[in-house]
Amino acid sequence: MPVETPPPFKAFGELRRLVRRPDFEEHCELCGVAVAPEHEHLVEPGKRRLVCACQACAILFSGQAAQRYKRVPARVLSLHGFRLTDAQWESLLVPINMAFFFSNSATGRVTAIYPSPAGATESLLPPESWDPMVAENPELASMEPDVEALLVNRLGAARGFPQHQYFLLPIDQCFKVVGLVRSNWHGLSGGEELWRALGQYFAALSARATVAGVRAHA
Repeated sequence: MPVETPPPFKAFGELRRLVRRPDFEEHCELCGVAVAPEHEHLVEPGKRRLVCACQACAILFSGQAAQRYKRVPARVLSLHGFRLTDAQWESLLVPINMAFFFSNSATGRVTAIYPSPAGATESLLPPESWDPMVAENPELASMEPDVEALLVNRLGAARGFPQHQYFLLPIDQCFKVVGLVRSNWHGLSGGEELWRALGQYFAALSARATVAGVRAHA
């Protein structure tokens, strides 16, 4: 069952402030040097924490196992032809049509997180729900634990999105979506400001993404 949790990564508050205040100055949490608004992040899996980092510090944790931190990669893949039926989506027990999924090395399970006006809500997926998705969509097998995620956008035409969208992307980008929702939500349905912000986010993400070779539907 989904459970309301504290922010899944302790740096979520910092990401939310970046969404609200583009002039907010961040610093590398390892060496203290100032970093640009678009900067590197590290994940500290043991503490479920995102850490802001300069490029020099981030490089120290590239491709090394058994480290305290893991560098968040930069690749963004648009998974065209992604196979996920409505029945499969419903079996994931996500109450809204947008969520992201990542493999949590601390638990050995895949975690689903979806945004809400109050923040992030998460639940653990049973293997019988996730494993068939990987079998149908081979690109998911390359998803790096803790630092990459599958972002699913099934909001549809009613919210200005012409089709379902699926991305394999850095996990910090997923928490940026959580920040957008929490910072821009107004009223009962979110409001025009929220849907405009999400539209701009997904447009920019699509422009940045590389199309992955996921098999098309038969």
